[in-house]
Amino acid sequence: MNTLKLRTVFTAAALAASSIAFVGCTTTRPDDNASSASARTSIDAQIDATLSKLYNAVPDSREMVAKSRGVLVFPSVVGGSLGVGAEYGRGALRVGNRTQAYYSTTAGSIGFQAGAHSRAVIYLFTTQEALDKFRNSKGWTAGADASVAAATMGANGRIDTNTMRQPVVGFVLTNLGLEAGVSLQGSKISEVRV
Repeated sequence: MNTLKLRTVFTAAALAASSIAFVGCTTTRPDDNASSASARTSIDAQIDATLSKLYNAVPDSREMVAKSRGVLVFPSVVGGSLGVGAEYGRGALRVGNRTQAYYSTTAGSIGFQAGAHSRAVIYLFTTQEALDKFRNSKGWTAGADASVAAATMGANGRIDTNTMRQPVVGFVLTNLGLEAGVSLQGSKISEVRV
């Protein structure tokens, strides 16, 4: 079998395995109310910790979150790749500091890559129109349904003022702090029952 065919077979197998893994992560039994409540409590606690980390790492972020119409937080988006990459995470939308609904995020990529990572992803909806469009969607994709401005820091160590004016702003946090130059385009976000 030549290299191109082998690569195609490997890519298809990796995508199929990733799809099965993601389906398994989002399937819940209707009679599992106790563990659902526990899962919601766990996600909410992780969101609180993630927002605290954001506030400590990024000056002005607390004020931006407070002024936003809504904040969507994915405390742990886990990804892995070996030629084909996939990411998955669960989080929640908060409006007025109250959880409104739970969501999952998935993304895939193809190209030269290897390894695994975990990061927190936060979306701020700074306008009511952007928040309404997100909430009324049946599956929202960053870049397709709305442009997401990746938060950048200015030379003064503060959030760039141009970033603060965008309808949807994205923050990506790693253990080292704010990750710069990250694209969130193509991330698919869907409401899930937890």
